[in-house]
Amino acid sequence: MSATVQVFIGVGSNVDRERHIRAGLDALTREFGELQVSPVYESEAVGFDGSPFLNLVVGLRTGMTVADLSRCLKAIEVEHGRKVNARRFSPRTLDLDILTYGDLDRPRDGVEIPREEILLNAFVLRPLADLAGDCRHPVDGRTYRELWRAYRSDQRLWPVDFRWS
Repeated sequence: MSATVQVFIGVGSNVDRERHIRAGLDALTREFGELQVSPVYESEAVGFDGSPFLNLVVGLRTGMTVADLSRCLKAIEVEHGRKVNARRFSPRTLDLDILTYGDLDRPRDGVEIPREEILLNAFVLRPLADLAGDCRHPVDGRTYRELWRAYRSDQRLWPVDFRWS
């Protein structure tokens, strides 16, 4: 068996949100086993006028390459109703984005790593800081907790009560 790497994945939905988030977490568990799961936050849509999103971050370990992991996540999205050719800023049944892949600090296999949204969007940084606050951003070098403390934006988000087995 190949060595595994710690990966953090952003999870979001703004279409039948609770059902799709639960289904996505179930699919990730079937594929990767035990997950680390952040608190869930609700946030306004960013980049388009749409329904609020539920967002969280999941940590897992995998031996997959970045390319294989990306293909796997895209397949899970499609399996749960994501339109393959949907516009970038549009409603999502399920959105699964690789945020970090170990300490990789540059794009790999056409995937942006670490994902720029970590530093830009509260709905990514806050749950990542909750889940992996002592981990360091592979490029910036600060911990996610330090990045969250320094974060300044008018993006609003609030914790929601969300249960998943």
